[in-house]
Amino acid sequence: LTIGFARRFATYKRGTLLFGDKERLKRLVNDVTRPVQFIFAGKAHPRDEAGKALIQEVYKFSRELGLETRVVFLEDYDSYIARRLVQGVDLWLNHPLRPLEASGTSGMKSAPNGGINLSVLDGWWREGYNGSNGWAIGAEIDSGTTEFQNEVDASSLYHLLENQIVPLYYAKPDGKLPLAWLQLMRESIRSVTPVFNTQRMVKEYTQQLYIPAAHGYENFSRDGCGAATQLSQWKAKMRKDWPQVQVSDVQIASKDRPSISVGESLQIRANVHLGAVDPQHVRVEAYHGEVDNGDLHNPSATVLNQRSQVDGNGTYLYEGSVPAAESGTYGFSVRVVPIHPCLMQAHELRLITWS
Repeated sequence: LTIGFARRFATYKRGTLLFGDKERLKRLVNDVTRPVQFIFAGKAHPRDEAGKALIQEVYKFSRELGLETRVVFLEDYDSYIARRLVQGVDLWLNHPLRPLEASGTSGMKSAPNGGINLSVLDGWWREGYNGSNGWAIGAEIDSGTTEFQNEVDASSLYHLLENQIVPLYYAKPDGKLPLAWLQLMRESIRSVTPVFNTQRMVKEYTQQLYIPAAHGYENFSRDGCGAATQLSQWKAKMRKDWPQVQVSDVQIASKDRPSISVGESLQIRANVHLGAVDPQHVRVEAYHGEVDNGDLHNPSATVLNQRSQVDGNGTYLYEGSVPAAESGTYGFSVRVVPIHPCLMQAHELRLITWS
């Protein structure tokens, strides 16, 4: 079983996590019936002294008795070596300190080549892992010291290697092929390759950012930048008048019932004081989701419609219904956000009022 770890060496990527228990590592890699080898490669930024020190540590470990034939560090890391590694290893290892990994592209490159990912649920693997296309290292810890997280993740890494990964790789029920491992390879290729690739990335950047930006430039440049001037004036007025916006008297039609059934809808009403803000320039929403430790899990927003004017001081009644699609404990809040057809992004003004 060949396991690869190749990337830029930075302290948060924890390149030496595996070496915290050297005796356990020696037992793992020197099993005569199920041998394992690790291939390390990478470079550190020229000014990253801590990163360069990690490389020195990995190299030192690779020369120790009992590891010298099972742990290899490839020097002069470049795109040629990276390409050969993602094409040749069986398992791609990634264990950054959560939540510091922004992406982790090396694992994306490994999957189309049949490599399976073994990674902390951070960066791209947080979205890419589906439970059947690789392994996840450690629990998603929200508290504790860095040392504690290192200990937990190292323990999880060894547990996965010893009890799941190595036995699965060497399990050959027909005496020839590791059928379960091959199924993991297929699922990894199927689930990762169409989603995590440069073609999709460039396409989405173009469709969601570049083309709208080009259209916006054309629109704002037309007629002596008239649209840009109007939008700027509108933004200034909204920022000035927004402190007047308040949400009050939020009610639900079924407040006397302890629960509602799946398939029914929760009727929500709220009075919204807009003051000098034009009702056509706001959107009132019910922000709802399943309650999880005081937070809303997988929330979504349902627009509440303006029904009537409550008084002559800029207060309006908004109503709407939220369907109960699934069972559980759910919560909601009412919020108000500004809207304008020329805004490039919904929260461009960073203005929002909650009930």
